[in-house]
Amino acid sequence: MFKTRLLSGIVLVIAAIFLIVTGNEVLLFSTLLISCIGMFELFRVFKFEKSLLSVVPYIALILFYINLRWSFIPDVMMLFMGFLIVLMFVYVLSYPKYDAKQLMAAFFGMFYVGTMLSYVYQIRTLNNGLYLAFLVFLCSWGCDTCAYCVGVLIGKHKMAPKLSPKKSIEGAVGGVLGSALLTALYCFIFRNHMNIDGTEIAILAVIAAVAGLISMVGDLCASAIKRNYDIKDYGHLIPGHGGILDRFDSMIITAPIIYYLASFFLS
Repeated sequence: MFKTRLLSGIVLVIAAIFLIVTGNEVLLFSTLLISCIGMFELFRVFKFEKSLLSVVPYIALILFYINLRWSFIPDVMMLFMGFLIVLMFVYVLSYPKYDAKQLMAAFFGMFYVGTMLSYVYQIRTLNNGLYLAFLVFLCSWGCDTCAYCVGVLIGKHKMAPKLSPKKSIEGAVGGVLGSALLTALYCFIFRNHMNIDGTEIAILAVIAAVAGLISMVGDLCASAIKRNYDIKDYGHLIPGHGGILDRFDSMIITAPIIYYLASFFLS
């Protein structure tokens, strides 16, 4: 199991490096595909993954991603309002085929998985986006690894005993500090390429710490949904890791945090 998980992790890292470095439409449509798979996994939990109600979020998400690149919708809120209205049409006209939980899951899934994950691509479009985009992986996966190691070594106080009994407060602190230190080291190594100084490295380290802390919320949120619906994994697409949501749960919430904080403090 460990070997399978390790090999899958290596493949994921290589794929991430390739997509981030390539950028442009390759990253855009790859992120869209990953988002669609993640939405499918979430919709499967609520048992409407192959219905008309699930088609509407996919169409809305495709339009959203295309608009990120070619900007044909003047105000993106128009898209979200139109999406919600169409969902309500489907819900009402097919009543009682779907229940209210499925309706809300359809809207939540498009926003939670698709829209938030799109910030990986949006970060890539920023100044220094090539280097900043890797912070999403560094903060989410780095925080997870550091938290696990510290938790195993010295973890004593449970952080969320009913939700995730193995996670400790010590591990959480280790994950946050690990995210900051890894980011500081990463930015120091590439400081000349990024054209940043010590102050900006410190700012990015703080951003990474905040993102690392919030990434745990993403991880626990995905776990809470699984516990609510009594499932072990969202899928089996990634050997040893589960589905897209099992592996990208923390990244989903980390990406927009890094995007907005980096845009504000480094603009």
